[in-house]
Amino acid sequence: MRLKIRNFLVIPFEVLPEFWNTALQRNRISMFVICIMIFGMELVNIVRVLFWSASGLGTLNNQIYFGLYFTLLASAAVYLLLSCLFRSRGALPNRLLQYGAVWFFLVWHVVLNSYDLMRNPDAEVIIYVTAVLGLSIFILMPAKYAFAIYATAYLLFMLLTSAILTSGDRLNITFSTIVALATSLTSCHHHTMIISQRLEISRMNEKLRILAQRDGLTGLLNKAAFQSRAETHLTEAGTVLLIADLDNFKTVNDRFGHPCGDLVLKEAALCIGCTFPDAIDIGRIGGDEFAILVANQTESRLHAAAQELIHTISKITCHGQEAGVGCSVGGCQIGHTAVSYAQLYSETDQALYQAKALGKNQFCLKRLP
Repeated sequence: MRLKIRNFLVIPFEVLPEFWNTALQRNRISMFVICIMIFGMELVNIVRVLFWSASGLGTLNNQIYFGLYFTLLASAAVYLLLSCLFRSRGALPNRLLQYGAVWFFLVWHVVLNSYDLMRNPDAEVIIYVTAVLGLSIFILMPAKYAFAIYATAYLLFMLLTSAILTSGDRLNITFSTIVALATSLTSCHHHTMIISQRLEISRMNEKLRILAQRDGLTGLLNKAAFQSRAETHLTEAGTVLLIADLDNFKTVNDRFGHPCGDLVLKEAALCIGCTFPDAIDIGRIGGDEFAILVANQTESRLHAAAQELIHTISKITCHGQEAGVGCSVGGCQIGHTAVSYAQLYSETDQALYQAKALGKNQFCLKRLP
């Protein structure tokens, strides 16, 4: 039970940034509406005191009401001004401004309703009840803020009116405060769940996007994803596209079976990754054909790496026996002339063909001007 209560009240850390952003946006709109309502109501109340009352500001009672009405009106104006000034600042100042204004507005209603009751013990507590219930509907806040604000208002109202309120009024105020608090906490939990679900959906979509770009057997980029990423480097002089094609791979499938062939492809992918740890991207672009995009490599280093790859792949075993697979590598280095992926791939494929024509297990490199 304690864990359930904690899960209901506490906002998970990974959800908190998005929750604060949602709360700020929603509360900004709510506070604007509340301030407009304050302007309308308090202007009417001020006019009523100044012009519709026979005594005007000639009595202490009217002066107190006028002061209360003007204070709320001025505080709403100050809040709107500060919210504009704080708009470009961080989330924390805006959050403190919003909840500070909420707390002040609620305390103001507590003071007004308390004064009404001091003047007339038979007066209603509707101002307080409306304020706390309205707050729970309009303002989104985490549990610790809600407990602090509602507790402050409730205790202050009880302190100011304890000698005036009937037992029925106390019960009504208590229940109203509890309902308002429960509504606020439920709203917070509801938004937390919505944000959590949205984040989970985003994570799942990201995983699906990544999976859609990966070869299911080797985990390398698939052909489309490799081309898409490679196209972003086609303007960088010195970038090299390599294509490694396994020699005698069909013999592996015929001799050991397709499960062994899959194992050879996985091992070949690991060999490529180990041989080219600094590669920009590596992909499986065909059945037994792999593509590697590298940069900042001298011709001698490329030759050394290609020979290492050819040697390593030749040592791949299956069922304790050498699989007998080889590897031919073709490459093409981009010069200073703009080139398309199709052109680069075509030139690299021709280099691969030359490597195979030399007797396989060879490396050929071409250069573009």
